[in-house]
Amino acid sequence: MNAPVKIDTDTDRQAPTPADLTITVRDERFNRGTTPRRWWAGEPFGTAWHNALSATFPRGEAFFIEAVKAHREGADPQLAEEIRAFVKQEINHTREHIAFNRLAEDHGYDIKAIDQRVAEMLALTKDRPVIVNLAATMALEHYTAMMAAEFLANPRHFKDADPEVRKMWEWHSIEEIEHKGVAFDTYLHATKDWTNWRRWKLRSLMMLIVTFNFFKNRCHDTLELLAQDGITGWKAKWGLFKYLTVTPGVVRRILPAWLAYFKPGFHPWDHDDRALIGKYEGEFRAALMPAE
Repeated sequence: MNAPVKIDTDTDRQAPTPADLTITVRDERFNRGTTPRRWWAGEPFGTAWHNALSATFPRGEAFFIEAVKAHREGADPQLAEEIRAFVKQEINHTREHIAFNRLAEDHGYDIKAIDQRVAEMLALTKDRPVIVNLAATMALEHYTAMMAAEFLANPRHFKDADPEVRKMWEWHSIEEIEHKGVAFDTYLHATKDWTNWRRWKLRSLMMLIVTFNFFKNRCHDTLELLAQDGITGWKAKWGLFKYLTVTPGVVRRILPAWLAYFKPGFHPWDHDDRALIGKYEGEFRAALMPAE
């Protein structure tokens, strides 16, 4: 079934979300069989980095959902539809990364420590203002959208990866691009009585905090997984550095998009990259479900 949500932005929302945007829930399933231990081109560094990322997604995406839902009251009908579709997409992402994480564990990787660290960090957010959680979600959603666009624009990132795992990351990337403005538009709604300066200050500060924690924790997690593969010390650190900044260099490549986040008046849809979705959409047409 195909019932994408068409977002009609012909309202005074102060957001450049495309008027013809559709957010489509693709109920795909992956990785129910087996995959190679080093599924990323038979190489440990890309495998460990993405395994570490995936280990954070089940709890992380549940946090995103709650942060956005906490501010849906009073949202205009279009934003309310965006939020519903966002929630459905994120629920499916959680399910598929749980399945993928299980395969990593089947190969002997202990990722429970990563999950536990994420749980401990999220526990610290329960007593802070909900708008701060939304600002953190907005920053992390920008990270996922930046990486998603890079993965789809440059197929070499997953060119030699296990085909089943590659499809999962492509599917996830499509939907991250599609809903990249939802948390941001929710933030605009939740802070509609704020000054532009106050809005900019919070989102910029949270991006700096998120960036520091993201790389500190993901690099720690990746090095931990590499140690489980017998790769430690300078070899592990240099290999991870090369993977992230040289070849394929995802961190180096997303730097301009990261800097753009600090521009006054920034919005995720300042750059319309839906053409990337069209490159892969046909692979997933058989797995569409109603977003309502």
